[in-house]
Amino acid sequence: MIPPDSPLALRARTLAVRMRAQNRTPRGRTDMEQFQANGETRDALSGDELLDIWAVLPTPERLEGFGLLERADAEDFYGHLGAADQLMLLMSMPASQRRAWMRLLPPDDAADLVQAAHDEQRDDLLGLLDEVSREEVKALLAYAEDDAGGLMSPRFLRVRTDSSVDEAIRYLRRQARERVETFSYVYALDAQQVLLGVVSFRQLLSATGEKTIRDVMHTDLVTVHEEMDQEDVGRVFAQHDLVAVPVVDAEGRMKGIVTIDDIVDVVEEEATEDIQKLGGMAALEAPYLQVGLFDMVKKRAPWLAVLMVGEMLTATAMGHFEHDIQKAIVLTLFVPLIISCGGNSGSQASTLVIRALALDELRVKDWARVLTRELRTGLVMGFILGLMGVLRIVLWPGAAEVYTPHYLGVGLTVGISVAAVVLWGATMGAMLPLLLHRIGFDPASASAPFVATLVDVTGLVIYFTVATIFLSGSLL
Repeated sequence: MIPPDSPLALRARTLAVRMRAQNRTPRGRTDMEQFQANGETRDALSGDELLDIWAVLPTPERLEGFGLLERADAEDFYGHLGAADQLMLLMSMPASQRRAWMRLLPPDDAADLVQAAHDEQRDDLLGLLDEVSREEVKALLAYAEDDAGGLMSPRFLRVRTDSSVDEAIRYLRRQARERVETFSYVYALDAQQVLLGVVSFRQLLSATGEKTIRDVMHTDLVTVHEEMDQEDVGRVFAQHDLVAVPVVDAEGRMKGIVTIDDIVDVVEEEATEDIQKLGGMAALEAPYLQVGLFDMVKKRAPWLAVLMVGEMLTATAMGHFEHDIQKAIVLTLFVPLIISCGGNSGSQASTLVIRALALDELRVKDWARVLTRELRTGLVMGFILGLMGVLRIVLWPGAAEVYTPHYLGVGLTVGISVAAVVLWGATMGAMLPLLLHRIGFDPASASAPFVATLVDVTGLVIYFTVATIFLSGSLL
């Protein structure tokens, strides 16, 4: 969220005031027609400037700002927006202008825009495309949105393996007019469109003209399957440091390419989803400020309800030890401490393991190593925190009056309990994401609040069990 007193927010408010002070839209003209008609008479606005303040502008000012851009800047700006914002701008334009703007988008971006639209709008949007692009977009829409096929562009540079380098370069010049996705790589295909090799454009230009593509291409290919999950595609990019990866089907036929700019968006999307789940809620499907009240409550309330039910078990646990609590009220002073230490330890461990799984640093088969590591770590951290708890009680001025004459026993109870719940929390926090991953659930569902709630209940049981052992015959 941009701070309200930041330069961008101030610029946004200034822009909004300036736009409202301009001529009003004449009757009979749409907002977009008026914006474009007046664009040259108003103060200049760059695409980069509008992109910077886009997040803090309400929809009317976004439309107005877009109308202030020169045509070339507007086209570049439009291409940098997400699908939802592109759709909003497109539907705000007069019907006569939508076709030109829709055809600016490459097939993969056009498919994203169509997916962002309501069902009743999709046929009209597809109708704005030329026949070739429409078929390309329809093919992309057949894939799941988070599969490699849903990310790819079907437009890429292709050559035959028996072509000479000079023939290939002449042919590629003609292909370049079709607005291919990237010029980084050229892909060698056979008559059945099976991918045989790849050559970088730089290598192609530096090779002698008489050589064939077969002579200069690389055959140690890095590819992704058309149904591979986008998160796994992102790992392929990270492992091989590529700017584009070919997408193939089960028979090795090349379907398209996924480029690095698409993966940057995927990484951001996946990281956002995981962070939101770690916060103990369902992932939002739109930017925070664009989510309505009902949707926000729907995403957050169910998880809070589940966590509340879990926390109710805390009262059940305390009720089980009600007799002990009545005899030693002093024990209740440290209930928040016990709960906090266990929950914090579990949250730390779950966050570390979930992130390690997301980065492919861990596998489920590594569970024994993770368990051993967390047991060691939990023991050391538990000893440190437990010792702090003991010293806090026994060295406190007037400890006998505050914590009863049995303050040494109380101190040992608290210290051992803290050590035990920290160890337990670290173990549970590490094992639960691995368990969920093993049975096919998203490990991020083992969020910090969920683990903390689970450890809260078991932590109380540990605490009062230790108290029963150490204080029986004295306070209990």
